[in-house]
Amino acid sequence: MFKIPAKDLVWTIAGPQAMGIINCNNDSFYAASRQENGEKALLKVAQFIKEGVTLVDIGAQSTKPNANLLGAENEIEQLIPILKSIRKTNPSLLISVDTFYASVAAAALEAGANIINDISCGSFDPEILNVVASYKAGYIGMHLTGALHHMHEITPRENLMQALVAYFEDKKKLLAKAGIQQWVLDPGFGFGKTVAENFELVKQIGKLKSLGLPILLGASRKSSIYKILGITAEEALNGTTIVNTVALMGGVNVLRVHDVKEAVELCKLLPYLN
Repeated sequence: MFKIPAKDLVWTIAGPQAMGIINCNNDSFYAASRQENGEKALLKVAQFIKEGVTLVDIGAQSTKPNANLLGAENEIEQLIPILKSIRKTNPSLLISVDTFYASVAAAALEAGANIINDISCGSFDPEILNVVASYKAGYIGMHLTGALHHMHEITPRENLMQALVAYFEDKKKLLAKAGIQQWVLDPGFGFGKTVAENFELVKQIGKLKSLGLPILLGASRKSSIYKILGITAEEALNGTTIVNTVALMGGVNVLRVHDVKEAVELCKLLPYLN
């Protein structure tokens, strides 16, 4: 069991669990996940809770390939009103905010967020780690080797899993210096990796358990799945479920997904299969 500080709550990870995605923008690669206003977002959160989640991840910044990145001020303007509405309506819900800006993280934590989900793991804006530590918030750090405007560039490497372990060993030291001891790692499926590497990390994800941290996977409806199948993101639920099943059986703790009902059912069935 893991207990991750989450500001005024605690994120307990005792078994596999799902995190529902709320995209507060009109640029996400999966159109059905776009909830660009508060009313739509509240309806989606209510649906997710009914389907069994206690944790949602809200983001206003699209990080798909070739996305137009928002500045921090625009991200705050889009995100915070929706976040406040969700928090007011759902006082006990664990809310993660997907951002790599320290100023957005601070504004989100002030507005009621519990966890910061940083795709750069402190690389794009190092001050974000101090913000997380000062609020005693939860933290998710992802593997990413590209720069801010080149985050999908693929770094040549001979052994992906060795590179992932080395990356997170370094990040553990960096976060510990900032006062963050318990956090969640994300190997970054779909970010700066070949299609083959994305599936290799799923097959060998158990190697990351040596790091002693809970593992999150965000493979939901991503292009490595739907391009192999010759379909679209809208048709990639079954492929996503297959990938998530292999990942859970390899040791993943949290699935970040667009489709909560199916992921929750998978998490419930896993103890009978593993």
